[in-house]
Amino acid sequence: MMLRKITQLAFFRGLEAEEIALLEPYFRSQTFLSGTTVFEQGAQTEFLYLVVRGEVVIQFKPEDGPQMIVTRVQPGGVFGWSAAVGNGTYTSGAVCVRDSVVLQVRGSDLRLICDLHPEVGKIILDRLAEVIAERKHSQQQLTEFLAQSIRHGSGCTES
Repeated sequence: MMLRKITQLAFFRGLEAEEIALLEPYFRSQTFLSGTTVFEQGAQTEFLYLVVRGEVVIQFKPEDGPQMIVTRVQPGGVFGWSAAVGNGTYTSGAVCVRDSVVLQVRGSDLRLICDLHPEVGKIILDRLAEVIAERKHSQQQLTEFLAQSIRHGSGCTES
């Protein structure tokens, strides 16, 4: 069952059956009900998650403002990448907005796999880089939107 879930996800495209079999013992399926907080912003990092079914929103709460939805993670998407890159805490929170099935892997295990199996590690790191770049692009768009809202709302004009 787990192998079938793994092979369905774009994150693992390009991996051979032996490589997926190598990864399989490190991944665990987890089910969350709608409304469940997977992790809070600032919580200790542990897992990287891949959405198999459902939807998870990534929320960010700036110190001086209201909580914002940064992105919505659909099936095939990845969240919690702070754990994979070795950050000590999650930079945002994650909440299921629909009943969800995810695959989770400890960030430390993922880093170990990358060290022990560089070929597989390169594919995984490439996929994580795509996710991070996409998320940073979303964050940049959000920042630009907020800047425009502030300028227009306060009567400031662009120079």
